[in-house]
Amino acid sequence: MLNALVTNLAAEGEVANNPLLPAWYDIIWSGLWFIIILVVVWKVALPKLTKMLDERSAAIEGNIAKADEAQKQAEAALEEYTRQLAEARTEAGEIREAAREDGKKIVAEAKDAASSEAARITATAHTQIEAERQTALVSLRSEVGSLAIDLAGGVVGETLSDDARATAVVDRFLADLEVSEKAAQ
Repeated sequence: MLNALVTNLAAEGEVANNPLLPAWYDIIWSGLWFIIILVVVWKVALPKLTKMLDERSAAIEGNIAKADEAQKQAEAALEEYTRQLAEARTEAGEIREAAREDGKKIVAEAKDAASSEAARITATAHTQIEAERQTALVSLRSEVGSLAIDLAGGVVGETLSDDARATAVVDRFLADLEVSEKAAQ
């Protein structure tokens, strides 16, 4: 179609008007509106756009700074937590070790107390046995002495009423008996 238009105009002889170039009044009005729009954009829109971009940039930089600060605080808190955790573990180990030592001391003290109690009970038992032995020995001497005097009185045919003499005879007899037992062992 453009070819047809160019051919038609060339045939009519009007070569001065080029269909690709607009008319001079269109160029002037277009240029005037372009300048008006350019001034409005330059004076109104561009400063607002620049201000908005600067605010966004400042907000982003502020948020980045806040994030960096928060990250530093988080790292410091993590280091503090790690340090406290290490201290707590060390303290727990020390407490466990102290408890073990205290347990060993308590067991040793209990053993010592049990040993001393056993020794005391053994000594008391020995003392009691010795007392009972002495009691039995005195009782035996008395009974053996009475029997010996009665037997001797029966053999001799008289009663031996002298207590001092009878006691001396019984003691001598028992002493001889003890000596013969010790010699047999």
